[in-house]
Amino acid sequence: MSNGLQRLGIDPLTRLPSAPSPVNPKGWTTLETVRALAADWDRCNSDETFPADRVAALHDAGALAGFVDVASPERTDALVDVLRAIGGADLSLGRVFEGHVNATQLISAYGDDTQRRALARNLEAGHVLGVWNTEPTPGLAIQPNATGRWTLDGSKSFATGAGHLDGILVTARDPAGGKQLVLVPIADEASRADLSVWQVRGMRGTCSGLFDFSDLSVGPEGIIGAPDVYEIEPRFSAGAWRFTAVQLGAIEALVRHLRDHLVQTGKRDDPIQRARFATCLTETRSAGVWVRRAAHLAETQALEAIPFVLMTRGIVEEAGLKTMEAAARSVGTASFFAGSRIDRITRDLSLYLRQPVPDQARDRASAAWLDDDCWGDDRWW
Repeated sequence: MSNGLQRLGIDPLTRLPSAPSPVNPKGWTTLETVRALAADWDRCNSDETFPADRVAALHDAGALAGFVDVASPERTDALVDVLRAIGGADLSLGRVFEGHVNATQLISAYGDDTQRRALARNLEAGHVLGVWNTEPTPGLAIQPNATGRWTLDGSKSFATGAGHLDGILVTARDPAGGKQLVLVPIADEASRADLSVWQVRGMRGTCSGLFDFSDLSVGPEGIIGAPDVYEIEPRFSAGAWRFTAVQLGAIEALVRHLRDHLVQTGKRDDPIQRARFATCLTETRSAGVWVRRAAHLAETQALEAIPFVLMTRGIVEEAGLKTMEAAARSVGTASFFAGSRIDRITRDLSLYLRQPVPDQARDRASAAWLDDDCWGDDRWW
């Protein structure tokens, strides 16, 4: 399963310690191991199936269990850099990992002590989690039944990892109309996933299909928190910083591949090419500053994290669009061949940047800055 670790000379059967700072048999931290894995993965295009082997390698590296608590600045920085490294190698894997981290943090934040202990056991066993919110009409509902358990009715769409995850956090409408977080074991329910609807050019490895929950039963242990906790701010909106870090990693990888092309082909002596590359470099480095600051604001649950993260989404999007266009213009036809890393990154990133309501996100952020009268302090920066 963990071919990446084996290439690095690490026994994948050796269990690595988890949070706060896992260390593998080579004496590396989780971040160092993930970076080495990512460098290995970046040398070959992944196929378009669910990246199960790579997820297993992340578990062996301690990454699946290592970021439940990132309250300290050091742990926040480590998560930023792990997300960047994974995103630079495989955006589908980055999307799966980001969703897993989101799920573990939500369970830790809103679950009870018993649920948190169960989470720790599941992570030690290598379980992979996710969060699904998007749904087709009329949406997912949950009803109590005569056995003291709860029955689900409905589906989720754009369900990342459908048919491949062990457990999933979903939002379900309860009898009172509230939005209840429910943790559903789905390791044995792969037949409920419909991946035929996931007909896209990029991000195919996320397997983001339709999943039918009808008649599935969960017990009280699956009811996470009170109704409507999922949308408590600033966690709900500010948590978007994680996918910007994954996207940033892909943009940084694209800049590296563009740089290698310019050097290897002798185009580095062309002033037009250098000017184009300079734009990519400044856009990407600037986006990196925004992403890291957004992460620290979000993980400390600062209220000002919301507009900062919303604006960061737009900053990263612009960096990605400009870098993809520059790479296509500089490399030319060769960048569109199926075996090209530039082509793979561009296909995946073009889709991943289409997060919900990007224009509205930037508008909300801009309005917050226009309404704010505290420009005398440094809280925005």
